[in-house]
Amino acid sequence: MKKLLLLLIVQIFCILAIAQSTDQSKIKLFRFGPFDKEKPAVEYPDGTKLDVSAFGEDFNEKFFATDGIARLQTWLVANSKKCPKVASIERFGSCIARPSKIVAIGLNYAEHIKEGAAQGTTAAIPKEPVIFLKSTSALCGPFDNAIIPLNSQKMDWEVELAVIIGKRASYVSEADAMKYVAGYTVMNDYSERVWQMEKDGNQWDKGKSSDNFAPLGPYMILAKNLPNPQELNLWLKVNGKTMQNANTRDMIFKLAFLISYASQHMTLLPGDVISTGTPSGVGNGQKPPVFLKKGDIVELSVENVGTQKQNVVPYIPVQ
Repeated sequence: MKKLLLLLIVQIFCILAIAQSTDQSKIKLFRFGPFDKEKPAVEYPDGTKLDVSAFGEDFNEKFFATDGIARLQTWLVANSKKCPKVASIERFGSCIARPSKIVAIGLNYAEHIKEGAAQGTTAAIPKEPVIFLKSTSALCGPFDNAIIPLNSQKMDWEVELAVIIGKRASYVSEADAMKYVAGYTVMNDYSERVWQMEKDGNQWDKGKSSDNFAPLGPYMILAKNLPNPQELNLWLKVNGKTMQNANTRDMIFKLAFLISYASQHMTLLPGDVISTGTPSGVGNGQKPPVFLKKGDIVELSVENVGTQKQNVVPYIPVQ
C-alpha cells in the first residue's frame, strides 16, 4: 500500500512538472545566435529553452501586429516537442527584433533630477515627460560588450524598465494605455554625457545612440505575467559596487501616462520600445563624477524581468 501511494505521488509530481514546463501562458520570449542573425526562442518556467524558428516569424512589428504571441502559444501546444532546445552556450540577442523606434524618457525619477542639479543641470521636476529617441542601431544583446565610442570622454550607465508595445497606438487615453503593452524587458540606456549635454545644441540623441548603447533583454516578459510593473525593484552595479537601487513606484510619470503621452506626439507601432527613465546613481551624479573605462563590468537587473551584464571595451575600428 505504501509503495502504491508513493508511486501515485511520484506520478502526480511528474504530471505537474510536465504541465508547468508546457504552460504556454508562462513563456518568456528571447532571441539567440550571432548578431543580426538571431533566431526566436521561448523559455518555460522550468528553464527549458526552445528554438521556435519553425514557427516562421521573428519577434518583429508584423509578429506583434498580428497577435503573434497568442498564435505562437497555440502553435507551441502542437509543436513544442518538435522544437530543438537552445544550448546554454548560445549568445542572447536583443529579446525583440529591431523596432521602428526606441522612445526614451528622461528625468523621470525625482532623486535622479536632484543628483543632476548638483552637477549644474536642471533641478526642476518636468511638468511633462521629457522624450528623446535612441537610434535603433544602438540595439544589442544583454550580455554584449559595452563599447566606449571613439573620442568618448564621459560614458555613463542607466538601468531602466522598458515597455514593448503590442499594437498600433495613436492618441491613446491613459485609461486604455496598458492594453497596448505586449510585455516588459530591461534596458541599459548607455549615455555619452559630453555629447548629450555639453556639445552645442544640447541634443540628447547624440549622446544616446552609439553602437551597443541599448542592450535589451534577455527576455520579454508577457504583460499578463507581470501584473504590477509599477512595483519593481531595479539596481545597477559597476565592478560589484551598487550604484543604482530604486523601485519603479518612484517614477514621476507612471507607465500608463507615458504610453498615452507618447502616443499624442507619434504613432507607436507594434514592437516599439519605450524605456521609462532611470533612477539616481548614474556616474554623472557622483561626487566627483565617475565614468566608465576599459575593463569595467556593469551588471543590472529589474525584479522579475531580467538581469544583464556588460564588459566595457574600447571601440576598435573595422579593418
